[in-house]
Amino acid sequence: MIPSLEELHQIGAAQQPTYPDQAAVDAAVARLRTLPPLVFAGECDELKDKIAAASRGEAFILQGGDCAETFVDATADNTRNKLRVLLQMAVVLTYAASVPVVKIGRLAGQYAKPRSSDTETRDGVTLPAYRGDAVNGYDFTPESRIPDPQRLLEVYHASASTLNLVRAFTTGGYADLRQVHAWNSEFVRSSPVGARYEAMGKEIDRALTFMKAIGADPDEFHRVDFYSSHEALLMEYEHALTRIDSRTDDPYNVSGHFVWIGERTRQLDGAHVEYFRHIRNPIGCKLGPTATADDALALARKLNPDNEPGRLTFITRFGAGKIRDGLPSLVEKVTAEGVDVAWICDPMHGNTFEASNGYKTRRFEDVLDEVQGFFDVHRSLGTVPAGILVENTGDDVTEIIGGGEELSEQGLAHRYESVVDPRLNRVQSLEMAFLVAEMLRKS
Repeated sequence: MIPSLEELHQIGAAQQPTYPDQAAVDAAVARLRTLPPLVFAGECDELKDKIAAASRGEAFILQGGDCAETFVDATADNTRNKLRVLLQMAVVLTYAASVPVVKIGRLAGQYAKPRSSDTETRDGVTLPAYRGDAVNGYDFTPESRIPDPQRLLEVYHASASTLNLVRAFTTGGYADLRQVHAWNSEFVRSSPVGARYEAMGKEIDRALTFMKAIGADPDEFHRVDFYSSHEALLMEYEHALTRIDSRTDDPYNVSGHFVWIGERTRQLDGAHVEYFRHIRNPIGCKLGPTATADDALALARKLNPDNEPGRLTFITRFGAGKIRDGLPSLVEKVTAEGVDVAWICDPMHGNTFEASNGYKTRRFEDVLDEVQGFFDVHRSLGTVPAGILVENTGDDVTEIIGGGEELSEQGLAHRYESVVDPRLNRVQSLEMAFLVAEMLRKS
């Protein structure tokens, strides 16, 4: 039996907002409990099987999307652009790895963010920190920063509209393999680093031409399976969207197919771990440089006591300078204990710094180096690098410096749109895909 919301708060839930009106919170939660599921239990089970395949090296996971979604950007154009770049990346990775790529969007629910401080101070004025559109507003005013439980309902409706668009795009011809590859051909032609990837682009062209010549036209060429994910941070929202599956009588979180516990909320005796151990979705847990092998084993025993394949994913976020030293002991001990887990690399969060002009940014080369370190560790241990999780957008922004476009800190002041963490833009995302493809070929 899943604990009640009250029991979870008694245990202690980290990174929760302080709402000024409990009656309004109760009303929002009660309304959420009556709304239809955003995803279905059967879809979650399908994804669990695919993650299990990735943990065995029979597939590769590509997870990507916004650091923090915003209501104003939950539009058809933005959703299409995010989906487009992930599909483009997936084509390159599929060809390189010669295995299916499991496509998971960091979208339709990624509206809440943990923060290092409960407050923010500007020019002597202190207000509650911005915790994502699910909690409060980004504008630095007292009215905007008051946590508002009505926003939880807005999260639901924005996520529902996003998922409707994704389903229409992925089954309605937009995800056709030949069309997606044509977009990649355009990238190879026009990108300043495109020449480097021309050979692989031509190989994919030849493969598609061969398939057409022999009359092969499987359904998989025209549609894709696409799954949603987010950090399940806010107890009120996640608990209200937990339902009992009529087939099995098991609880599922129906706000997303794959949900994860963040680095700041993975306390073994905390409310998030307690909640997650009861739901039947495939779940993830972030592990940063402070995590020990014993921490990983304790989390695995609690979150996946039956050692079910595909159930648990460890998402590592060490930073480029720490992954080669910090990751091996975790992977070695977890593997030696026979724990069934998929390992995914988050090369974003450990590589963030403040630029000279005050913008939070990352270097493309650091992001890439962490992925390379992730592959190097698994290759040396004979274990499986199951996937990557990136923060990216399909838009033409400048939030991460470096890469083939040689984006500089000066550009941050002109094309920075993220409200929390910096993201790879479309060109950087595709450059990353081609470079990771080379790693996959060697692994």
